[in-house]
Amino acid sequence: MLTAFARAFKTPDLRKKLLFTLGIIVVYRVGTHIPIPGVDYRNVQTCIDNAQANQGLFGLVNMFSGGALLQITIFALGIMPYITASIILQLLTVVIPRLEALKKEGQAGTAKITQYTRYLTIALAILQGTGLVATARSGALFSGCPVASQIVPDQSIFVTITMVITMTAGTAAVMWLGELITDRGIGNGMSILMFISIAATFPSALWAIKKQGSLAGGWIEFGTVILVGLVMVGLVVFVEQAQRRIPVQYAKRMIGRRSYGGTSTYIPLKVNQAGVIPVIFASSLLYIPALIAQFAGGKSEWKTWIEQHFVKGDHPYYIISYFLLIVFFAFFYVAISFNPEEVADNMKKYGGFIPGIRAGRPTAEYLSYVLNRITWPGSLYLGLIALVPTMALVGFGANQNFPFGGTSILIIVGVGLETVKQIESQLQQRNYEGFLR
Repeated sequence: MLTAFARAFKTPDLRKKLLFTLGIIVVYRVGTHIPIPGVDYRNVQTCIDNAQANQGLFGLVNMFSGGALLQITIFALGIMPYITASIILQLLTVVIPRLEALKKEGQAGTAKITQYTRYLTIALAILQGTGLVATARSGALFSGCPVASQIVPDQSIFVTITMVITMTAGTAAVMWLGELITDRGIGNGMSILMFISIAATFPSALWAIKKQGSLAGGWIEFGTVILVGLVMVGLVVFVEQAQRRIPVQYAKRMIGRRSYGGTSTYIPLKVNQAGVIPVIFASSLLYIPALIAQFAGGKSEWKTWIEQHFVKGDHPYYIISYFLLIVFFAFFYVAISFNPEEVADNMKKYGGFIPGIRAGRPTAEYLSYVLNRITWPGSLYLGLIALVPTMALVGFGANQNFPFGGTSILIIVGVGLETVKQIESQLQQRNYEGFLR
């Protein structure tokens, strides 16, 4: 593998792409440490050092921003608005006929949908930036910090608008950096920035586990977490690469004096067909009750009940609800993203069939049957992986921030595999040996 990296850097155009990608990553990481105007950076650091952030509400966004959210920097929102906009557009494509028609138009339609995604990203950035500024001004961004309400000393309208505009511009800049990587670098730009944001939080989280450990100066806990992380990475790689290959045979056709078709191929159905989206959906849905309770004034029975059962994330009600929502959204997303009837019609149109299965409706029913069977283990796997940080929260203590598990490990493994495959294909085009011999 190291030899393959050395060969990649010896190839001029591939080296240029890799160095360009690394340069964009450096720019992105610098931006995550530049505070926005109107924020007392000293008070922010005091709250980060001495208080426990409300991870139940802001942990997911903070992870996607590489820790920039809690520091309220120009890249505080990170790529979360873009992710949300992409998911919304993907869901609307199934509902709105106009978007579905654009998707079928090829490259021109995809470019139009990408443009709509950019507009929606800016709108969501304005909305989320306003919410973050309001949360920072009220002192609710940190719990238990004595100077939390002094993070934004000047609460005038002008300063508030300036902060929102700065964070929105930061989100637009992050989106632009990601598209630059996609066009001129290696891999998908947004995925690479997401990978870097999550990986940037690992060292501090691991060191915090070591400092708070009690066995052999914390080294036993540190080593245990590393070992569990390696096992989880291996498990995630195994499941993410697993797929059910349904054989497809195309009939031979004679057109004039030439014969066409007669080839054999397969339809790859992944065990985890939905990816990480069910985890994001379930997390976002469970944040809503806690968010409403946080901003609701006064004390009431329903607010106390929500704070006891859904804010900390270690209550059995929260764990069961989280797991069931992930399973539900896994089936829901697979149902809207893979249409067996459309696949069966396309196969019938081009003379393809599954051996032993009649073309048309029987093929669609067979594909639905197989898809449901492999979605069950995929959804259960997603639910168990997502609950690993919660189990660590119960096992290691409430103040531990377990880095391996849930959304983070799924994204890191997925993006890492995809990027390595792209470098592998670039090397093979130049008659070099790839990473795997």
